Amino acid sequence: MLRRALLSEGLGSLLLAATVIGSGIMAERLAGGNLAVALLANTAATVAVLATLIALLGPISGAHFNPAVSVIEALRGRLPISHAIGYIAVQIAGCCLGALLAHAMFEMPLIQASAHLRTGPAQWLSEGVATSGLILVIMGCSNPNDAAWRVAAWIGAAYWFTASTSFANPAITIARSLSNSFAGIAPAHVPAFIASQFAGALLGLLLARILAIGRQEGLPDKSPAL
Repeated sequence: MLRRALLSEGLGSLLLAATVIGSGIMAERLAGGNLAVALLANTAATVAVLATLIALLGPISGAHFNPAVSVIEALRGRLPISHAIGYIAVQIAGCCLGALLAHAMFEMPLIQASAHLRTGPAQWLSEGVATSGLILVIMGCSNPNDAAWRVAAWIGAAYWFTASTSFANPAITIARSLSNSFAGIAPAHVPAFIASQFAGALLGLLLARILAIGRQEGLPDKSPAL
């Protein structure tokens, strides 16, 4: 059972990262310098793949694809610590392989380091907001089909209302530092993003407990999530 769950998390993370980075590359090439059009295309692809992957893989692993989500599920007692460690390892590995896959599909150098600068208090606050909202949305979902559209809708909206374009995922953040493309982030700026994401995740958990979100009877053992 755990083996299937880990495979699900690794595959989902790989496809999610490949979509985020690959669609960013395609969008940048086709948008002719129009960043709004490029971001719109990047958003649409991410929303579509999120909804699909959560609905498809949610029943197997919970479809976390995100270390912040796995940590929160462990804190809630819904995921054993040993399983959470395995989830996080395959999520990071899967996302990094997804970056390599995106580069291969577009005939780009496989190993890169991003030069895209993303730093400062506004960016860090944005990541905290995006991740806390994500946790609230996840905790309010009762099944993968419910989570598929809610999580995808939140991330799609947060692409546009946050200054950071809503990474909201430490594994994706690491993978995006390996791509010098539209979706990239400079490696030196990754630690602050990840710290903001985990802080936002804890805030989201606190708010959910205050609001009694996720305490409904009959919730599944695995929480479908990004």
